Amino acid sequence: MPTRRCSGRNAQGEPCGATPRGESGLCLWHDPELKQAADEARRAGGQRRKRDATLFAAYDLDGVRTVDQSQRLVEVAVSDLLEADRGIPRAKALLSAARTAADLQKLGELEERLEAVESVLGERLPINQRGARR
Repeated sequence: MPTRRCSGRNAQGEPCGATPRGESGLCLWHDPELKQAADEARRAGGQRRKRDATLFAAYDLDGVRTVDQSQRLVEVAVSDLLEADRGIPRAKALLSAARTAADLQKLGELEERLEAVESVLGERLPINQRGARR
């Protein structure tokens, strides 16, 4: 069964490709009947991006794609946990954060060791294994 696609066009004149809503054959972004919902979705998306940027700046985070960034996130979480009321849930959360921090530390060390091995082996590694983890 073929997948239905929006009959609208993007700014470059190409087919939209989004899933149409209702009988109009148009998606949320192209259906004039859904303009108010589309405007609200755009506004909410913009607010989300602004909020995310503010939070990342406040916590000195650039993202959580690398070991260093993930370690920073654990530091932020631990800082917040240390301010929380004492009790079993806090203790469990702190232990979980400590376990995560230890795992991230090991991962970081393994990445460094692997990079050192790759730099020594260099061209001797098969092409399909050079930088394969990246």
